[in-house]
Amino acid sequence: MGGKKKERIQNPQPFLAEDNNESLSSKKRAKSSEGRKQHQMEEKLVPFGMSSKILKAALAQQREVEDEEVLAQNPNNSLLTITEEPPKDEDEVDEDIDKFTGFDETQSRYGDYEEIDEEDEKLLESFMSKDSAPQRTLADIIIAKIKEKDANVSSEVRPMPQLDTSIIDLYKGLGKFLSNYTAGKIPKAFKHIPSTINWEDILYLTEPEKWSPNAMYQATRIFASNLGVMRAERFYKLVLLPRVREDIRKNKRLHFALYQSLKKCVYKPGAFFKGILFPLCESRTCNLREAVIIGSIIQKVSIPLLHSSVALLKLADMEYCGTTSYFIKLLLEKKYALPYRALDALVAHFVRFSDDTRIMPVIWHQSLLAFVQRYKNELQKEDKDNLRALLEKQKHKLVTPEISRELNNSHNRGEKEDDLMLIASPISVINKTIEEDRFDIPEVPMEED
Repeated sequence: MGGKKKERIQNPQPFLAEDNNESLSSKKRAKSSEGRKQHQMEEKLVPFGMSSKILKAALAQQREVEDEEVLAQNPNNSLLTITEEPPKDEDEVDEDIDKFTGFDETQSRYGDYEEIDEEDEKLLESFMSKDSAPQRTLADIIIAKIKEKDANVSSEVRPMPQLDTSIIDLYKGLGKFLSNYTAGKIPKAFKHIPSTINWEDILYLTEPEKWSPNAMYQATRIFASNLGVMRAERFYKLVLLPRVREDIRKNKRLHFALYQSLKKCVYKPGAFFKGILFPLCESRTCNLREAVIIGSIIQKVSIPLLHSSVALLKLADMEYCGTTSYFIKLLLEKKYALPYRALDALVAHFVRFSDDTRIMPVIWHQSLLAFVQRYKNELQKEDKDNLRALLEKQKHKLVTPEISRELNNSHNRGEKEDDLMLIASPISVINKTIEEDRFDIPEVPMEED
């Protein structure tokens, strides 16, 4: 009996062993799954909001590449219709705006530009208009509208639009908040302004000329994201541009928040050109300091080809101001594949100075050199002859020889480099493939052991 009991203890039943094996394997699987989960938790995954931004940026770049390919296939075609980027998600924009922590005080002024030569600045001033009227602001336009409706309005007191009293009080209080704003959330009442019909009247109540620089930056972000091109253009032209020019005039530099506001404007390139660049040049009062600061935006930010082509067309046909050449040079140095229509307009722009008796500034000669260096092989023979005649009348001791050299060492539009090579060396060369016998291999001497 005792022996049988020992056998039972030493030889347990088979099903108990299977259960033990299953429990051990299940524990191992649980540990391995826990390890995988822990490993996944430790990995730094890209947040959903960031991934959507990356996707949108990639799609925008893809559209730009496709536009350039279409334009390269049809260089003779006129400028295509410009399409704007779709607006951002409203919730995404609100979240980014509410997380604004303000700019560092060490970046209070933007001054990352070269020193301005006083002689060049004086020469450029001779091309400025002295009789031009001061640039109109949003307040000027709203006051003029109010006076048209009511002739008895006094100019001494700031007139108010015909709105509900509660709305007037709300946005006047909001204006005081924005004048002292540094960081943090923006009231929802301000975020709703772009969606209202009479948004200009409501914006006038907040007194934009008294906003803090950080408040102007936040406002630009909101309006650039939620307004259409036409409305965004008016905001840039009537609110942001006068504020930027006033800050540069007072401080000789630009507040960093206002500089970042200009960069946000390029989110809608068409509105940036029509609301910032064109009014600045059309005023004919843009000095070299303003041109260098605002031009640095064009240098640093990627701008689609079609918008830049339209901008060059407009600048070329515009009444000339000295700093216009600076903006033309910056756009040319971005090295776009410009359509022939834009190239012909630029040639006409330079050739019209053949009869000008004034001494042209150095930046004018530099812009002509940048144009010839980049597009010399896309110009017609008649255009090059006209430019050579221009160089006989408008000369610069350092730049003009370089322009002549570029024109002489180039081929005309429609010609190929192979054609020029044949003309230069008329000896015909017959290119025939070399036939080899793969079995006729010469002996290679081998080194003996």
